[in-house]
Amino acid sequence: MTSPLHKLTALGQSIWYDNIQRSLLENGGLAKMIVEDAITGLTSNPSIFNNAISKSSDYDASLKTLLAENPDADVKTLYESLAIADIQAAADLMRPIYDRTDGVDGYVSLEVAPTLADDTDGTIAEARRLFATVNRPNLMIKVPATKAGLPAIATLIGEGINVNVTLMFSLQHYDDVADAYLAGLEKLAASGGDVSRVASVASFFVSRVDTIFDKALESIGTDEALALRGKMGVANAKAAYRRFRETFGGERFAALKARGARVQRPLWASTSTKNPAYSDVMYVEELIGADTVNTMPPQTIIAFKDHGVAEPRLTQDVDAALATMDAVAALGISYTELTETLQQQGVAAFAKAFEALLANLDEKRTQILAA
Repeated sequence: MTSPLHKLTALGQSIWYDNIQRSLLENGGLAKMIVEDAITGLTSNPSIFNNAISKSSDYDASLKTLLAENPDADVKTLYESLAIADIQAAADLMRPIYDRTDGVDGYVSLEVAPTLADDTDGTIAEARRLFATVNRPNLMIKVPATKAGLPAIATLIGEGINVNVTLMFSLQHYDDVADAYLAGLEKLAASGGDVSRVASVASFFVSRVDTIFDKALESIGTDEALALRGKMGVANAKAAYRRFRETFGGERFAALKARGARVQRPLWASTSTKNPAYSDVMYVEELIGADTVNTMPPQTIIAFKDHGVAEPRLTQDVDAALATMDAVAALGISYTELTETLQQQGVAAFAKAFEALLANLDEKRTQILAA
């Protein structure tokens, strides 16, 4: 079976599904996508779980069972029980991929509570607990690339816990995250651990970059500024991929590679197109390259399968991408300020989604107990 999705994977990029839903696990939908759409992993976040649990009846039976067993269970405990069951089921579906690829692919990601984004110790404790509770070798714990998240990433990698680093928007974020990963590997190696059995991805967000930079360019309004709209997201990602190749082709990683360590693959996130004036597959087509992951929401998978073109463009026109970034800076738009704003907004959005999820779950709990 060959589709643009399969051609993409032949070029060295893995496709992970940016969604989870109980019905997809139970009706064979995800299993079918693994075969037909070349899906080799899955990512989740508080927004995805909020939509899955709050906007469907998929979880009502399980929720009733949980409340029958423990009517006093708090909503966070209820959420984790539902989410962990989904994550375990998805990890079991992906396990043959994990085994076949010797741990390169087949991962399922579960995020620590976004309210811990500025709490290093809390992040470490929750990540350890979730990793042990899910008890699957192909689980990745999602940790944000905040200042508090960076030392947590190094600690967790140093303990052999797989990490999906999320909410990365800038080249500084990339450098800091790569350093944390390497520091974790070095710690693991120094303790006698097996560096070949831990994996990580660095989730670099794309479309949100265009959203915020386009707004800044439109506020300037000159022809020069307007001509740069829709270019920063891809340019930023191409620059990050160049950093990836330099970092993991360098001396520091060489010693770890000799012991079997894996590269920390860049993962392109937020790849659905937010501006309808842009191609609905632009954040897939422009970012195809070896040793990368693209985590796609359902609509992007459907669109790329229908009319996407799979070509290795990630290493093409990199100098032009860097020139685009320089041109934006020359207009007085602060790259650092806007990318830090994006990270802060991302943390706040996930925290808001998590709070909404708990509130919606509390409402469902009240209805069930009152019935």
